[in-house]
Amino acid sequence: MSVSVSFDAIRKDFGSVRVLHGVSFDIAPGRIYGLLGENGAGKSTLMKILAGYETATEGEMRIDGVARQFHDSRQAEAAGIVLIHQEFNLAEHLTIAQNMYLGHEQHRGPLLDDAAMRADAVRHLAQVGLNVDPDTRVRELIVAEKQLVEIAKALSRKARLLIMDEPTATLTPTETARLFTLMRRLKAEGVTLLYISHKLDEVEQITDEVIVMRDGRFVSRAPTATLSRQQMANLMVGRDVSDMFPAKKPPATDAPVALKVSGLSVPGWAEALSFEARAGEILGFAGLVGAGRTESFEAILGLRARSAGQFEIAGRPVGLRNPREAMQHGLTYLSEDRKGKGLHVNLPLADNLVLMTLSRYARPWLSLKAERAALIKAVTDFGIRTGDLTLRARMLSGGNQQKLALAKFLHPAPSVIVLDEPTRGVDVGAKRDIYFLIQQLAAQGRAVIVISSELIELIGLCHRVAVMRGGRLQATLGLEQLNEEALIAHATGTH
Repeated sequence: MSVSVSFDAIRKDFGSVRVLHGVSFDIAPGRIYGLLGENGAGKSTLMKILAGYETATEGEMRIDGVARQFHDSRQAEAAGIVLIHQEFNLAEHLTIAQNMYLGHEQHRGPLLDDAAMRADAVRHLAQVGLNVDPDTRVRELIVAEKQLVEIAKALSRKARLLIMDEPTATLTPTETARLFTLMRRLKAEGVTLLYISHKLDEVEQITDEVIVMRDGRFVSRAPTATLSRQQMANLMVGRDVSDMFPAKKPPATDAPVALKVSGLSVPGWAEALSFEARAGEILGFAGLVGAGRTESFEAILGLRARSAGQFEIAGRPVGLRNPREAMQHGLTYLSEDRKGKGLHVNLPLADNLVLMTLSRYARPWLSLKAERAALIKAVTDFGIRTGDLTLRARMLSGGNQQKLALAKFLHPAPSVIVLDEPTRGVDVGAKRDIYFLIQQLAAQGRAVIVISSELIELIGLCHRVAVMRGGRLQATLGLEQLNEEALIAHATGTH
């Protein structure tokens, strides 16, 4: 049942760029490993080699003692090795069941056995705690539900070695706990699990052993119980990162209200939502998946229909019909889906950066010189790591993509910035950079609203946190009230 893996001097080159430098380590069967490293450390590339999505340039990989090289993911899956990608690998227009069995269809004679596939889909969805009709189109699901479908799809492949790349990035604490219960059961059944995550509290909770990579190289390994989270973080980045959050500087008591929302109602998602964000304040929004946080802000921006709501920016009533109008009034929103809604990943970095402010650079002809100068400044200001300014956005690591997205949405110089899951899927070093950037924005007198599923992030970063449940605002907690127990209690209705 179990799978053992041995990597021996694995190298991987993309053109002239070497991303893996002779990586060697073993994976024993029937254990849960935490694979740690910053974005760009080579973790995902190594796992793609293991799962058949890439081939090594040099070196040898042995599965159960036998040298293997998979030429595609189907070969790896036939050997019982399945990768759950960090970015969703789903066909939006197909149903859940069709996605789960795409390329692995079940037949009854010459015909597809839809009934059997639906029944199996229901069983695997129940394993991950998703009670949704398998005939539902994937495009109708929220982000967290899509993540659970990915996990259920992997389970349907009868994995002996399961690779999970940031599986809890969009899950609530309750859904994460359910996933961990499932992982422990799979381990007890002999399945080997490789768990890639930047959430070190989860790594500490669920893994048996930690393997650390940095800059395309194996750094160290140790039993999880022998390492503190601080030690894990330091091994990942190669330096001390004890000061994860910047010092909080509360806004002045007489700071003006930058954004006021009154009586916002979003059909099916929010009812009579009212709140204020002041200049210089970092206001957090907490809540379980489905609480209506993202949907409320999409409605404010005109991205989703609303049935009621009045808005004031800098004390003046405004009508917000679409994101362009919102931007003109000084309000921008960075979606939680940076690749789907935040960036055009197949466009170059400069094109992404200036897309919202093209009128600055086209008078009437586009000034490539001015565009490049703006990109150089953004790379410096936001700490975007790239050796080539002509790269396309998809070639950046996750953390650097997020920094580029932040630079893009801040380029219009907004007075109110809404950041939805701003550190989703980025490493500990990039997280720290983003936290300090957010603090700088507030220090400049801007209002910053942070929607996050990470309670530690909200507590460490925000001056106040608004908690939503079932589309309604339950409480707004000040500095002295911010702790995990209070946030969870309000979010679950057990306060």
